[in-house]
Amino acid sequence: MEIKKRILKLKDEKNAVILAHNYQNAEIQEIADFIGDSLELARTAAKTKADIIVFCGVDFMAETAAVLNPDKLVLIPSKDARCPMAAQLPPEKVVEAKRSGCPFVIYVNSYAASKAEADICCTSANAAKVVESLDSDTVMLGPDANLAWFAARKTGKKVIAVPSHGYCYVHKAFRIEDVRNARSAHPDAKIIVHPECDPEVQIAADFVGSTSQMYRYAMESDAEKFVVGTEIGLIERMRREIEGKEFIPLRHTTCIEMKLNTLERIHDVLLNEKNVVKIDLEIADGARKAIRRMLEVA
Repeated sequence: MEIKKRILKLKDEKNAVILAHNYQNAEIQEIADFIGDSLELARTAAKTKADIIVFCGVDFMAETAAVLNPDKLVLIPSKDARCPMAAQLPPEKVVEAKRSGCPFVIYVNSYAASKAEADICCTSANAAKVVESLDSDTVMLGPDANLAWFAARKTGKKVIAVPSHGYCYVHKAFRIEDVRNARSAHPDAKIIVHPECDPEVQIAADFVGSTSQMYRYAMESDAEKFVVGTEIGLIERMRREIEGKEFIPLRHTTCIEMKLNTLERIHDVLLNEKNVVKIDLEIADGARKAIRRMLEVA
């Protein structure tokens, strides 16, 4: 409790805002000014009046906040909170893919340098809407191949995954056997999963959506029991905030990188204004165009 008080005091003194992804630990979510998925966090970052943004997530998320707020100080509690998926799509792969002439939709789970080479950004919450908005029957989407499959299924368009094998290790862990076992053990439950899960898992689920879409689905559904296929942080938030309903992990999965942010590290970066996220101006300009185009569509 003492460190939380110190963080909140520093936050007020420095006109800072704390943004936290749904996968952050409970103690971080409890002091955050806003909790959400990548789309919600991008929107919030674009509108904030704070002088300092402390982004409790992984590196590409903090980069997005820095791109949208070139006049603000963006801090990330842990410099080691690097998303392995983002590393699967370096900018040169985007440049090479675009030689085909097809528009390139880049998942927000990517670095600013790669976003700068793409036509438009998307998140797991709006991937289908973004793909649908493009005047082309064939588009490319990366780095998550399962999200590309999801967008193709939703829109009926040909969506080429770049790279063809891109994945999130957290959601890749879920298997169709997990869904079958959950159906057997909890026949009265709704099974909800993330679109980064493999296609057969998505097909077998009752609902597929981003973390915040899953949260809202659980809030609004008449069901009282849910089996949830995503990182444990969201399930913990659901258990804490949605009363009268039961939430069961489809499989207990943890994003190691997300959990590197801690209260101690938040206090440290706020106190010393360290771990500043800086983006090259030319890269930031290119990435900003792709992100803003997404926000206009979404």
